[in-house]
Amino acid sequence: MPLSPEDIKSLHKYEILILKNIEKLMKRYTWVPEDVLRKASGLSSQELEYRLGHLMGRDMVKSSSVPYKGYQLTFGGYDALAISSLVSKGTISALGSLIGVGKESAVYEALGTGILVLKIHRIGQRSFQSVRLNRSFMPEWKHFPWIFASTYSAKQEFEALKALRKGGVNVPVPVAINRNVIAMTYIAGLNLNQAVLENPQDVLEGILENIKKAYALGYIHNDLSEYNVMVDGNEVWIIDWPQWTELTHPNADEILKRDLKNITGYFSKKYGLSYTPEKVFEMVVG
Repeated sequence: MPLSPEDIKSLHKYEILILKNIEKLMKRYTWVPEDVLRKASGLSSQELEYRLGHLMGRDMVKSSSVPYKGYQLTFGGYDALAISSLVSKGTISALGSLIGVGKESAVYEALGTGILVLKIHRIGQRSFQSVRLNRSFMPEWKHFPWIFASTYSAKQEFEALKALRKGGVNVPVPVAINRNVIAMTYIAGLNLNQAVLENPQDVLEGILENIKKAYALGYIHNDLSEYNVMVDGNEVWIIDWPQWTELTHPNADEILKRDLKNITGYFSKKYGLSYTPEKVFEMVVG
């Protein structure tokens, strides 16, 4: 469900304390036992029950009575902790509206020193095992709650954005990160799939030049399509980098060729531009 700015703003200090303790204890327990949570929080049984009721009513915590009374964070609770921390550190002052939903993320407008974007990583439980097997950044913990995978996905993207931006690749400027949430600069443009281009060849060449720069820095996007390129006139930005691949990956060439096929295929279908795949590949890696 979409985040509610009012719910996050109205969180009581005891409720934030409870969320933080559940987060910490989930590294030890699948379901955090109620008595362990009470001891960690230092709250009375009545106060804990009251605050947990509020949190469950806002879909920030869920409970189970089997095999014992226990609690887990939901994405609502995890997102709330991250955004509350970004607010307390002065990174953002207000949360705006939902502006996009991806396969494993949601994107919101926010206010900071200017207009920002908050990208909230949300790797689902169903895809968790696949993510853990296929993404090298996942830690090899014996007990690893699936909800925390989103933090490692966010870190992966944040570090990539910093390196790519420093290397001259047109990507959003990463501003801050907390848990599974990245704050980055707002791009005043359209997704490529929504844009009607006056100079499609110039735009495609701009995209390929950015792919080439990223490759020279050691990064392959690994999910490139018209849905994660943004344009404003002839200016292009490549977004969504959590699944980037290193050049040392055994299938690096095939992954790059797939990215290039996706993007050149889009321009061929919509604008009639024809590029030889082999020529494009050699241009990028040469």
